[in-house]
Amino acid sequence: VQLVESGGGLVQPGGSLRLSCTASGFTFSAYYMNWYRQAPGKERELVARISSAGYGTNYADSVKGRFTISRDNGKNTVYLQMNSLKPEDTAVYYCNTLITKNYWGQGTQVTVSS
Repeated sequence: VQLVESGGGLVQPGGSLRLSCTASGFTFSAYYMNWYRQAPGKERELVARISSAGYGTNYADSVKGRFTISRDNGKNTVYLQMNSLKPEDTAVYYCNTLITKNYWGQGTQVTVSS
């Protein structure tokens, strides 16, 4: 199992970024996919979750209405569209799936700063 994130970077408050996570080594379309984040000095937290077919999504209260999770099962990729970014969204963002155990990507840094 391999999860590879991309799309992070530095953005000004109010800006947007789209993260991507490309998966391999398992039947992508059969599993829920998650985005987590971890800010310095804080615990890793669940940001968004999407069901295997993409019809069900859940979000942390702190990102509802600003972030959108989606997936393309034909491309084995899950996305996180982040709009109206705030400085408190600054964190390393991780892609995750639970199969027989938790699998994690290497993370991508998102920094929101003027």
